[in-house]
Amino acid sequence: MGRFIHRGSKKAGDAPGTATYIGRERETDVAITRFEYDDSDFDHERLDSPEDSFSSLESAKVSWINVDGVHDVQKVERMGGGFGLHPLVIEDLVHTGQRPKLDDYESHLFIVLRMLRWNAEADEIDDEQVSIVLGPSWVLSFQERQGDVFDPIRERLMSNRGRIRKLGADYLAYALIDAVVDHYFAVLEALSDRIETLGEEMTTDPKRQDLEAIRYLKRELLFMRKSVWPLREVLASLQREESHLFSPSVRPYLRDLYDHTIQIIDTVETFRDIVSGLMDIYLSSVSNRMNEVMKVLTIIATIFIPLSFIAGIYGMNFDLMPELRWKFGYFGALGLMLAVAIGMLFYFRRKRWL
Repeated sequence: MGRFIHRGSKKAGDAPGTATYIGRERETDVAITRFEYDDSDFDHERLDSPEDSFSSLESAKVSWINVDGVHDVQKVERMGGGFGLHPLVIEDLVHTGQRPKLDDYESHLFIVLRMLRWNAEADEIDDEQVSIVLGPSWVLSFQERQGDVFDPIRERLMSNRGRIRKLGADYLAYALIDAVVDHYFAVLEALSDRIETLGEEMTTDPKRQDLEAIRYLKRELLFMRKSVWPLREVLASLQREESHLFSPSVRPYLRDLYDHTIQIIDTVETFRDIVSGLMDIYLSSVSNRMNEVMKVLTIIATIFIPLSFIAGIYGMNFDLMPELRWKFGYFGALGLMLAVAIGMLFYFRRKRWL
């Protein structure tokens, strides 16, 4: 439940715009990195303090300042104050339980995303909040910790591949969102493998542990749905509101990104239907196994009914029963029982009950 509900009791009663960190405890230092570029020049450096990034406001180049760690509220406030961010934006930056959303403050756009990655060691979806602030010529990105899905963008900036250094900050913001959305497909691929493997195992050999696996998949898909559905509204708003911070040349890319989001949502819904069907498969497999067991026990019981009848007759110990004093009576009774059992098995096979 921890991933679904972020408790903010220590923030209750504070005035709107009060920056209070809500999230997992962090002990690492806040890392600030700046990428500054244009079509012909590129610079990359690690900054010691938020104030070192304020020169980007007067630069003619496009600047991307990435902040790893929002647990240091003072640094976030200093960064936000230097770039003229709205107090509500600063509040949401340090409150890491936000759902994906878009806020337009005219001078800057504030976008919240959920970055999802597949954690192979823990065998679950790992998530964190990514906040993107788009200004006229700069982009701020805030993450909860170091490590992200933006390495391909950094490589494109360094090698000047594609159109990223030929366009403005709006295209950079699009590229960051696109990197987050594209990584959803990697998570879906990992979940698809889990679903396929579980389905094959349940069909051949259903186990009680499969029920826990089904509940786990339902929980992960519900969590992913919770992260993706609001993102569709964000991208739809970006196209509908026509903010001056996004140029007409970038809007076709936003439409393509919206299509990717719809595709992800459809895939998540399909997986949820498949996982729900896995429960039916499990119940059917268990029922079929029980039916097979009951079938074998019924056949055994049916065969022993006439044998018990024969044994019951010769167990009555009447003196005048002719077979009691027959020399071969014992072997005759056993032979009769064997003949009856073989005859019944042949009859069952003929009826295709075996």
